[in-house]
Amino acid sequence: METSALPTPVDARAFQSFAEFYPFYLTEHSNLTCRRLHFAGSTLSLLCVLAMVVTGNPWWLLAGLLCGYGFAWVGHFGFEKNKPASFKRPLYSFMGDWAMYKDIWLGKVAIL
Repeated sequence: METSALPTPVDARAFQSFAEFYPFYLTEHSNLTCRRLHFAGSTLSLLCVLAMVVTGNPWWLLAGLLCGYGFAWVGHFGFEKNKPASFKRPLYSFMGDWAMYKDIWLGKVAIL
């Protein structure tokens, strides 16, 4: 009897470098809506940081964090159906968010 191979779960804590982690990070963002929500949240976060710099109001930093993580977590729990890697590798995940954001702008990661 033939059995289909199930994907082996990957422990995000096992990666030794960001270069090893980033391809895994991208697989955790295969859903188009999840990637779009990440992009929207990151863009809004940047705008909030800009608003903080312009106004001097530190509450904009909180707004930026809420936008970035809020949009991302809706994407993961609602569309990707997985747990964000930030729960196990917060620094690499934060770096992955911005690497993916850059790659979206460069056309290396699709959102359309």
